[in-house]
Amino acid sequence: MTNKTIRYATILALSTAFISGIANFVNKFAVSSFDNAVIFTTIKNSLVAVFILGIFIAIHRWSELKNINRKQWFRLILIGAIGGALPFALFFTGLSQTSAVNGALIHKTLFLFVALMAISFLKEKMVWQQWLGVAAIFGGNLIVGGFTGFKFNLGELMILAATILWAIENIIAKKALADISSLTVAGARMILGSILLALYVSLTSGFGPIVLLSGNQWWLTILTSVLLLGYVLTWYAALKHAPATYVATLLTPATLITNILSAVFVTHA
Repeated sequence: MTNKTIRYATILALSTAFISGIANFVNKFAVSSFDNAVIFTTIKNSLVAVFILGIFIAIHRWSELKNINRKQWFRLILIGAIGGALPFALFFTGLSQTSAVNGALIHKTLFLFVALMAISFLKEKMVWQQWLGVAAIFGGNLIVGGFTGFKFNLGELMILAATILWAIENIIAKKALADISSLTVAGARMILGSILLALYVSLTSGFGPIVLLSGNQWWLTILTSVLLLGYVLTWYAALKHAPATYVATLLTPATLITNILSAVFVTHA
């Protein structure tokens, strides 16, 4: 792995962190405007799936799908189910019950679960500087002033469960990215995940509430969809070019961005 590759992955991962920090803040307002958090994330994820399909068509990437074998398809299906469906329902339902800062901090413990799994299953290593950097970033959240403590409620537990599922997905994705493009892996997550979420909505609340969405709800949903698109494209590209422990560590600065936005616009701290 060359220094140029690491620099490229670093830029991508930090871009993901920047997008994620803003997204966690905006998502809180968006999901709070919906009575049903699962409907919100289903619409949002479906829009991202459409965007990715559009990219596939624009750059003629269909030929790659013809060469994917059964083992690779199995991994892509797992990524769609474990990473693109259930955790989104858990995360946004949980986010509707807690603050954006708390949700962001719990989500960014992703690096810890990824590290534990990557060390075991991918034989990766973490150096002490990574642990020190992450500790400094999490400590910085206390200084900024937006974090007031965890509530240990059901919402936070749901976000934690989603984070663990996303960590499992990251390990599977890292293996899949060895011989599949990052766009295809991102597409599997969002397209297959959206189909599963849509099936769940159709069997529970139905799609009737979508017709009644206001202009403000559509605006927030589209905005969060664009942020999610940027997140998945930069994240999987970074994951393809660098160790999972490395890119997961670089995602943690997102908590500071969410915290700063909350401290300025919500708590005025």
